[in-house]
Amino acid sequence: MDAIVPPEVTAELTQILSNLVLGDNQIRANAEVAVNDRLAQTPELYLLALAQFSLNAGTEVMRSFSLVLLRRLLFRSLPNSRVPLYDHLSTQNLAALERILMHSLMHEPSPIVRRKAVDTVTDLANGSMIRGRPWHTLQAQSFSMVNSPEAITREAAYRVFTGSPNLIMDLEMDSVLGALQKGLLDPESIEVRLAALNASTQFLTSCDIGQQAQALALLYPMLNSLPTIPHARLPAFLAVLTPLATTHPHLFEHHLRALLSFLPALIAPAVDAGPTPTVARPNPAGASSFVFPPPAQNGKGKEPAEDREAAGEAEEVRKAALEFMISLSEARPPMVRRVEGWTRAVVTGCLEGMGEIPEDETDIWLEAEPGDDPTDDTYPHVYEQSIDRLACALGGKVVLPPAFQSIPAMLASHDWRLRHAGLMAIAAIAEGTNKVMQHELGKVVDLITPMFADPHPRVRYAACQCIGQLCTDLEEIIQEQYHQQIFAALIPTLEAPEPRVHAHAAAALINFCEGVERETLLPYLDSIVERLLRLLNPAAADGMKSPKRYVQEQVITTLAMVADASEATFAKHYLSIMPLLLNVLQNANGPEYRKLRVKAMECAGLIAIAVGRDVFRPDASTFVNLLMNIQNGPPDPEDAMLGHYLISTWAKVCQAMGPEFEPYLPVVMPPLLQAASAKADVSIYDEDEDPEEKEGWEMVSMDGQMVGIKTSGLEEKCQAFETLVIYCSTLGVRFAPYLTQCLELVLPSLRFYFHEGVREACAMLIPMLMSCGKNSGTLTNHMVSATFSQVVNCIGGETDASFLASLYKCFSDCTRVLGGPAALPVEISDGVMEVTKRQLQNLADKRKARAARPASELDNDKDDLMLIEEMEDFALEDMAKMLMPFDANHPLLIAISSVRELGLHLGQWDSEDEGGNEG
Repeated sequence: MDAIVPPEVTAELTQILSNLVLGDNQIRANAEVAVNDRLAQTPELYLLALAQFSLNAGTEVMRSFSLVLLRRLLFRSLPNSRVPLYDHLSTQNLAALERILMHSLMHEPSPIVRRKAVDTVTDLANGSMIRGRPWHTLQAQSFSMVNSPEAITREAAYRVFTGSPNLIMDLEMDSVLGALQKGLLDPESIEVRLAALNASTQFLTSCDIGQQAQALALLYPMLNSLPTIPHARLPAFLAVLTPLATTHPHLFEHHLRALLSFLPALIAPAVDAGPTPTVARPNPAGASSFVFPPPAQNGKGKEPAEDREAAGEAEEVRKAALEFMISLSEARPPMVRRVEGWTRAVVTGCLEGMGEIPEDETDIWLEAEPGDDPTDDTYPHVYEQSIDRLACALGGKVVLPPAFQSIPAMLASHDWRLRHAGLMAIAAIAEGTNKVMQHELGKVVDLITPMFADPHPRVRYAACQCIGQLCTDLEEIIQEQYHQQIFAALIPTLEAPEPRVHAHAAAALINFCEGVERETLLPYLDSIVERLLRLLNPAAADGMKSPKRYVQEQVITTLAMVADASEATFAKHYLSIMPLLLNVLQNANGPEYRKLRVKAMECAGLIAIAVGRDVFRPDASTFVNLLMNIQNGPPDPEDAMLGHYLISTWAKVCQAMGPEFEPYLPVVMPPLLQAASAKADVSIYDEDEDPEEKEGWEMVSMDGQMVGIKTSGLEEKCQAFETLVIYCSTLGVRFAPYLTQCLELVLPSLRFYFHEGVREACAMLIPMLMSCGKNSGTLTNHMVSATFSQVVNCIGGETDASFLASLYKCFSDCTRVLGGPAALPVEISDGVMEVTKRQLQNLADKRKARAARPASELDNDKDDLMLIEEMEDFALEDMAKMLMPFDANHPLLIAISSVRELGLHLGQWDSEDEGGNEG
């Protein structure tokens, strides 16, 4: 293609681009300045030069780099300008740029560079389309490329359709389907088929409902291409289909039985796929596929290099097939429930995968600390997580029968890995199946408790994990009905010889204590504390080795929960435990003791609350002085959690000491107010930027930009406001000196949209501050007016039903503090009535729109809609409570009843687990 840029410009640009890719930071920085300078002076010329360089550069690296740079620059504004470079291009130069890029699209010999050309072309096409300038030439050329004799060109065509689906959305449907099907059945190139599959999924995703109905036939060639794909390439194809299954599961409804004849063999490693693994043979109906060790292992337990490579490929295929089936199950549960064998296939594949733990890692596992366990990398997490997701999606009525057809046999197996897998499977499915499992809980407990005596430590560890998870997912039920069996198994396990096992037994006790009634725990309290103390203080137990630090940390955490659950009864053990904790705080000063120290702080605070101020008082001064020493000590940049635990522990001391805590407010309030006033740490990225992944940050999309939010800072801010709630509610009028400062922080934070917990804590705190101010005589008319005005403004702008309820409760509680509605200024009363009318109308409109949705959509989104409706009902209830003191016959109360009747009342539907609604 003839050059359209002067040679001297090309030469200069060549030098600049060469400098940009160098490792020297200063040279690269100077090159960046040069690029910006040239683009600012003559943007059209240098954009064209950059495009021409992508054709003429002598290396693949430089051609690729020029295309990437062109793509990044085209729709970016220069410094001191809001106009993207694209908009500086004249019609003539834009046409020239398009010709250059289409030439690269057609003739670039390198597949890697060709793909970069596709990315740049599609970005240009999409940007042009947004500006009302469709690229018709590209549309025609892409369709012609589908028929090219060169596979690289055909692949590029489908990549263009993927990156810019608008090019084909307005064309005649048969032509589009014919072109896509041609690529899906490409006889020569797998890359073309993969690109066509990507284009097909993107097309279906971009279609409206009417177009999708016409394009349904495309699913047949899309899915029929899978059995012909070499085994090693299947993950890539399945990875393309999985997002489509998640967003448009209905497209697969008529293909589920065909998929069921193909996919289960991919997730069942015991199935022999034959010498050329393309289409594996599915299991006969009802046949077991549990075989250990898997056939891929040879008699010596080692595999040749080629076998290891094949095994790795097979594992990737298994995971890809499993992810597809799980994603489709999550996206439309009623649809897959109707397909006999679907759930069984997924459950079986998950159970098999969970049993594949390397036999020779037990010694490593025993010696490793839980937080630094090298065997964790080889543990089959994906299968455990998958069966958990399946249970949550489909429910117990569907998942429990196939699971428990296998689990009892696994628990009875001679292979410890299957026994381990069976226990971990029960733990994994407990959350999603709890409504059904609770009816058979006695049988489940009878299966688990004998495993606490298993000879293998990892099985006993899994038994602890299983019981701990059941105590969370069937909270209160299992603690109340089966505490004897659980304690008979769990308490002796605290004396297990392996640290990882007895530490995990202590961890399971935490889960038990979170849902136990005090009276249920008390008969076992002495034996639990005795064993925990023995682990914490081995000097009291003859012959015991020095405990590992992670065991001490876990024991201290468990003692805190036991104290919290047993309340005042724990006082009998106070003198045995508190001196040990104070000793830790006095002496555990090294960096290796950071976690132990904060755990001791937390435990001491919870014990102080449990035993009460009279028992705690003799140690209160010592404990407080230790906390002040820690707070005033030199900052440790490596101890990120110290501040969190200090604030939390000070709050516990306040709850334990009550009014006696007042003298310490000058010590604790300055850092607390500083934490509460912290601004959100936010980073904003342009849409075309690749945000840097940073630990402790969350990325969200807002108004076409990626926004990074430092979540740890938000949690600290929320904790600060929650602690202010504790101080104000505990100290009452003694908190008055901080009333003004707190209101100045709290009122604007009602609109802190980055964190719901901050807003909820503020809504809870405001009535307490009003009460504190009134009872101490420090509440001014200005404070009252500012508070009510902010609350009413927030009510008027709120869209979240849950927080709307909190705001109405806040308004009602503040009104009650002042003596009733008569004490409110007229403008406040009128204002809240006006915003309540608007909120009722908003809720009515939402419920009407929801009711107009098709029944199938309502069924599929039932759980989410039930939660939304419940939150709205709470808001309506709190609206009514706010109105009643004004007028028990207020007209808006009738409107509230009318809006409530508009609800779908999904909670009255029979759930799938209780009776089944297949939609």
